[in-house]
Amino acid sequence: MNATAPQLPLNPMIREMRESDLRHVILLEREIFLFPWSLENFADSIRAGYLCNAMEDNNTLIGYSILMLGPDEAHILTLGIGAQWQKKGLGEMMLNHLIQQSAEHNAQSVLLDVRESNHGAAKLYKQLGFEQIATRKGYYPAMCGREDALVMRLML
Repeated sequence: MNATAPQLPLNPMIREMRESDLRHVILLEREIFLFPWSLENFADSIRAGYLCNAMEDNNTLIGYSILMLGPDEAHILTLGIGAQWQKKGLGEMMLNHLIQQSAEHNAQSVLLDVRESNHGAAKLYKQLGFEQIATRKGYYPAMCGREDALVMRLML
């Protein structure tokens, strides 16, 4: 029996993440990250009042993001798109949503960290105007020790 390829969402929408979403969020998180956040990390983000977003299509959760706001800047803490939905422009859609949310809250810049080995994400960030401003040595856990994080910033 042949597996059918996932269809591109016809009408993905981004809405506020709810605690009732967390069991679906954590399943996506574990699917796409080798060192995933815990369910409690996501719950804490909601309780802390961070801007927590869920992307869905036809009542299916296909992505999520968390944005922390500071006095003059916003920090993208995490952004994930389910594996079967990647490379279809949905990460860019979510990222543009986060940039818009940041601007609406008067942030002057948006910061994020990305694994040095995550070339696809870093390329997308650069295409949208993010610039590398620093490197955090050994920031991420890795299979063989630690991996550096590229710190990137977009000026709004």
